[in-house]
Amino acid sequence: MCPYATPFLATVALWWSSTGLILLLDSQDRRTYIGSMVGASALVALALWLVAVTSSEATAQSAYVAFACGIVVWGWQLLAFYTGFVTGPNKSACAPGSSAVSRLVQAIGASVYHELAAFLGAVALFAVTHNQPNRVALWTYVILWLMHASAKLNLFLGVPNLGTEMLPNHLAFLSSFMARRPMNALFPLSVTAGTAGSALLFVAACRSGASAVDVAGFAMLGSLMALAVVEHWFLVVPVDGNALWRSFCRRSSDGPLATAIRVERELAGAHDPEERLSKERGLGGAFRAHPPVVCDARNIERLLEAIAAGTFGKVDCVHGLVRTEADWICFEFREGRASMAALGPRMQRKPLVIAKGRGFDRARLKAAFEGCAAAA
Repeated sequence: MCPYATPFLATVALWWSSTGLILLLDSQDRRTYIGSMVGASALVALALWLVAVTSSEATAQSAYVAFACGIVVWGWQLLAFYTGFVTGPNKSACAPGSSAVSRLVQAIGASVYHELAAFLGAVALFAVTHNQPNRVALWTYVILWLMHASAKLNLFLGVPNLGTEMLPNHLAFLSSFMARRPMNALFPLSVTAGTAGSALLFVAACRSGASAVDVAGFAMLGSLMALAVVEHWFLVVPVDGNALWRSFCRRSSDGPLATAIRVERELAGAHDPEERLSKERGLGGAFRAHPPVVCDARNIERLLEAIAAGTFGKVDCVHGLVRTEADWICFEFREGRASMAALGPRMQRKPLVIAKGRGFDRARLKAAFEGCAAAA
């Protein structure tokens, strides 16, 4: 077998399975999080010990062990973040009307403790492997850290595929800091730097006279960097990259806030004019309604109950964002169930309701939404 095939296959297996395991753990009931973090912390302690033991060994086997340990240490950081134990002081969605600078400050506040913990993890691995021939664990961790930071920056600046459905419900507010755009100026730099880094690592693995630890280590690091670049491309190409790990997620449904954020994104992306939304006159099809500036939340709730009862005919789904006396609320009716949540809008600035279905009384339903004004 090619001497580089085994490192590549090992990298792919560890990359896919470790990501899936983290998604599986953070999609469980939150009561399991403490046990998950205790077990992960014990595993990290073992990993750091193994890194210390193997750092002085210049063998292919020690490179594989160190690589796996670097992934374990980084995996602890991700699990601590996605379970909510190590995030940041800001746990709220982006304030409506925030400037770009304010949005960045709020986004940093949502993950600053995680970044500090990531830095301390790098320091620990540096201390354990300093002046040793096998530093694969350190460089594995650094690549994962840097490429993860690059992906977050690209999500903040704007990409087509946000993957917000993979966020656990308690972190759904993070999607309010993301932007959906065809491209941003950082993305080409990220993939170019990552591709160049991967190429240089493979060159180091293939150089004449490379030791066993260098061949295995640099081949795995180059493969890891290449996979990170592929993950970056998943952010912009019309391919559902998250399908690779969706089977690991065990979330039965979105929480109210996650649903509200998703609904706002769908409303902000619905730019079709009225005549393209509706294919029929009178009954059925679809429509837009622009409710009053201030609605009564109870009127909206009663109207959703009437829709569920079939008062207006068969309505497949309703997405809406309206302002009430207390706050903005996002709501959804789908598969016979309604959901409502307060949400400060960032993308959709005006009240809007979109309903779709077959055989429902379009005119009456539209009039009902437009009549949901709050009492003067």
